[in-house]
Amino acid sequence: MSIRNPESSMTPDESGQGTHGIDRRAVLRGAGLLGALTASGGALAAPAQAESAQAAAPSALDPTVFTLTADYSEYTTRVEALLEQAGSASVSEVMDNANHDRTEARVLDNQVHGFRFASSDENDPDVAPQGITTSRDSVGTAGNGRYDGRQVIAVSFYNTSPTGSHINLIDWDANHPNSYRRILLVEPNGTAAEPSFEDVKIHVGGIAWYGDLLYVADTGSGMRVFDMSRIVTTDTGGTKDQIGREGDTFYAHNYAYVLPQVGTISSEVAGDTEKLVWSTLSLDRVSRSIVMTEYRCVDCDGDYPEGPTRAVRFPFAEGKHTFAGTTTATEALDVPVHYLNGVASHNGRWWFNDSHNKTLHHWSGSGAMISNPWVSWGESLSYWEDDDGPDLLWCLKEKEGDRPVFAVKQGDYS
Repeated sequence: MSIRNPESSMTPDESGQGTHGIDRRAVLRGAGLLGALTASGGALAAPAQAESAQAAAPSALDPTVFTLTADYSEYTTRVEALLEQAGSASVSEVMDNANHDRTEARVLDNQVHGFRFASSDENDPDVAPQGITTSRDSVGTAGNGRYDGRQVIAVSFYNTSPTGSHINLIDWDANHPNSYRRILLVEPNGTAAEPSFEDVKIHVGGIAWYGDLLYVADTGSGMRVFDMSRIVTTDTGGTKDQIGREGDTFYAHNYAYVLPQVGTISSEVAGDTEKLVWSTLSLDRVSRSIVMTEYRCVDCDGDYPEGPTRAVRFPFAEGKHTFAGTTTATEALDVPVHYLNGVASHNGRWWFNDSHNKTLHHWSGSGAMISNPWVSWGESLSYWEDDDGPDLLWCLKEKEGDRPVFAVKQGDYS
C-alpha cells in the first residue's frame, strides 16, 4: 500500500487519489480501519541511506491477544460444482497456455534476477502489483521447487476497471518460455446446482502459497484462501464487464481462468487491542507460519492508520497447510518503523520493507535492526530457499511504468 514514496514531486498516487482509479484510503475506511478522511497533504521525501545503518530493535508484544478463526468449508460445494460445470485446469496446463512475455530487468547492481511484465501490465493505469510468492513457498526445494512440474512465481494485482483482483503466474523454469498468464480471483456465489462467482474486491497486499493453498491478505479482515489445484476455465468471449454465470456459460472479464475462493481466515483481537491492518504477509517455511505486518505512517492527517507498527506470526496446524479452527499468534512485535509494504521471516530473522524511506530493515531476532538502502515503490517480500545456491529475497515495485520483479541474495541484507 505504498502511497508515500520519495520522489521529486508528489504524484496523484501519493496524494491518495491514485493513478490507478482508486482512492486507497477508501480500502482502509471501508474495512473500519480509518475514521473520516481529511485533505491529503503528502509527505516530505526522506533521502535514501548511502550505506547500512542501525535502527532500534522491535519490542515484544503479547501474542495471545491476536487470534485467527478459519473456515475452509463455506465454498466447498459451489467450488466443486464450478469445476464440474465450467471445467478445470492445472497449473501446468495454465502455463502451457501462457500468453504474455516477460523480459529481463536490472533494478539493483547486486541483484541475482530481475524481469518486467509485458507493457500491458507495466503501463496499465487500472492495475497495480502488490504481493509475491513462489512455488518454493509451496513445496520447498524438493524437485527444484516445482509445483505440478513447474517452477513459477505468482504476483498479485488489484484491478480498478472493473474492480477486482488477479494474479500473474510467471514461468521461472529454464525448460519453458519466459512467459506468464493472468488468473482472475473470484468469490463463489449462487448455489450448488447453479454456481456462479463475483470479483474479489480487495487490495491483495500480500500473498503466500503453501501446499495447494494461496493465502491472500484482506486489509481489514485477515486473509482469503484460494486453492491452486482448483483453477476453473471460463469463456474468453463476452464483454470486459461480464462476470459470472450467464445461462450455461461462465464469463470472467475475458479471462480464460479464474481461481475461486475456498476459505476465509478472520482476524480477531482481545479486549481493547486495536484491530490489525493486514497490509502484507509472507510464508516462513521454517517455523511453518504466516507473518504479517501493517502499513502505518506518521502525521497522515487521518488518511492512513498511524501509531505503532505491529508484526505478528500465526502458526499452521501441526503437519498441515491449513490453520486450526482457532489459532493464537506465537509472536508479536512492535516494529519501530513505518510505511511497511513488505515482510519476510526465516530462521528467527525478520525483514521489513519501508517503501517511503527506501529502506530494507533486517532484524536477527536480537539487538538492533540493520537498515539497508532499498528501492522506491517497493512492495511485498518472499523468501526463496535454495539447496544449490544462496537463499534469495524476492520483491517488486508497483509504480506505473516501472514494475520490475527482482531477487537479491538474502545474505546481502542480513
